Amino acid sequence: MQTAATALAPLDAPLIDPFGRRIDYLRVSVTDRCDLRCVYCMAEHMTFLPKAELLTLEELDRLCSAFIRRGVRKLRLTGGEPLVRRNIMSLIRALGRHLATGALEELTLTTNGSQLARYAGELRAAGVRRVNVSLDTLDPERFRAITRWGRLDQVLEGIAAAREAGLRVKINTVALKGVNEDEFESLLAWCARNGHDLTLIETMPLGEVDADRTDQYLPLSTVRARLAQRFTLTDLSLVTGGPARYVRVEETGQQLGFITPLTHNFCESCNRVRLTCTGRLYLCLGQEDSADLRAPLRASADDALLDQAIDAAIGIKPKGHDFVIDRRNSRPALARHMSVTGG
Repeated sequence: MQTAATALAPLDAPLIDPFGRRIDYLRVSVTDRCDLRCVYCMAEHMTFLPKAELLTLEELDRLCSAFIRRGVRKLRLTGGEPLVRRNIMSLIRALGRHLATGALEELTLTTNGSQLARYAGELRAAGVRRVNVSLDTLDPERFRAITRWGRLDQVLEGIAAAREAGLRVKINTVALKGVNEDEFESLLAWCARNGHDLTLIETMPLGEVDADRTDQYLPLSTVRARLAQRFTLTDLSLVTGGPARYVRVEETGQQLGFITPLTHNFCESCNRVRLTCTGRLYLCLGQEDSADLRAPLRASADDALLDQAIDAAIGIKPKGHDFVIDRRNSRPALARHMSVTGG
C-alpha cells in the first residue's frame, strides 16, 4: 500500500514521515575515519571503509542539495572526524551557497577539535557560525587514556582558535562511569568561564569498542541529581532541532543539555535522518532501517530517481529506537560504529 510519504511528490515537497514529523535536519558523515580512537566510539585497531566506496565531495554536495531543496533547514557535517577528509573545505564552501540564498538556515560541524586551529577561519568564511566539539575531560592524562592517541593541548588550541574566528563553541561530553564522572562540575565551570554551553551525553551502544559498555554506562538522571545539589537547574522549553533537553544553570546563566538515549529517549519529536559517506541513509540512529541513495544518485544526471528514493526512505522511518544497555549481553545494540552512521 502506497502512503503519502512514498507517493511521488513535487520536487520541492517537504519530507514528512509516517508519524507526521517533518524532516528538516540532515546529519552527514563525510568520512568514517578519525585521528583519535575514543574508547566508547571505536576499537583501537579499526578497519575503515575503502576510499573507493566513499561518495565524492561533489556527490555529497548533490545529495545534500537535494535534501535542502526538499526542506532540510539544518545541515550538520560529522564523521569520524570530518576535518580529516581531504579537501573537505571545498564541500563546506559549496554548501555555504545555500546559506547565502536562505534555503539553508544553519551549516554546522561536529568535531573532535584536533584540526580546528587549522580550519577555524575558513569555516567562518564559508558560513559556519558554530561548532560542536567533543571534549570528555580537562585532564591531559585522562584525555590521552580516553582518546588513546589525542593531545588535550591541541584540542584546547583549536577551541581557542574557533572562538577567535568568531565561531560559537558547544562542548559535548560523554558521561563515562568511573572515568570522568568527577569532572562535570569543573567542566561546567570551565565552559562558563570561556562562554561555552555544555551538553552531556549517555554512552550509546553502537559498534564493538574493545570494552564492555555496561562498565561505561552512567545514567544522566544520576548526573543531573548530583549537579542539582550544587547548582540551581531550571528546565527550559528550548528546542534546537537536536535530541538534547536543556536546563539553565542559574548560578552561571549558561545552558546545559542532556542527551539521554537510554534513560529517556528523544524520539517523539525526531526531525532528523543520517547520511553516511557511502550514500546510505539511516532513518534512525538506533535502528537498522536504511536506504541506498548512491545507486539512484549515480543512475541519472537529474534528481528524479534520487527524489523517489528519498521519498521511499522517509516512508519507512520508524517511530523510535530501542537502545538498551544489557548487562547479560555485552554485544552492542547495533554492529555499526557511530563513525559510520555519523555522530
